[in-house]
Amino acid sequence: MAEIGVNMDQFPSAGHLASWGGLCPGNNESGGKRKPARTRKGNAWLRRALCEAAWAASHTKNTYLAVQFRRSAARRGAKRATLAVAHSILVIAYHMLKDHRAYQELGSDYFDRLRGDGLKRYYVKRLQQLGMTVEITTTAQ
Repeated sequence: MAEIGVNMDQFPSAGHLASWGGLCPGNNESGGKRKPARTRKGNAWLRRALCEAAWAASHTKNTYLAVQFRRSAARRGAKRATLAVAHSILVIAYHMLKDHRAYQELGSDYFDRLRGDGLKRYYVKRLQQLGMTVEITTTAQ
């Protein structure tokens, strides 16, 4: 709050705020080929505070940010995953301040709910590859 203030009218979108804070991904593309790029320089105090908050959020249990960290860290490494979670925290803060709403936790099963049909097909296919016959029935919740 001390670094970005409470008035979000100065930033047209969450992307502009992330760019100002130095938490947006870098872009180095030439001829359609994407190359590794550093994130841009921004507000060092904000970036450090958000990275520390992201590291702490990654160690919580049953939260959206912890699951996002684990999914990203498995593919890209812990440091890049920390920066991705810090970016998400900044975007969440932007929308909370802009819309005057409280934070609503999505839950640790958000990504599973997002692509439930795809997961169902994947696991049925895997079980069939192991030589099992699968019959799916839904349960009332």
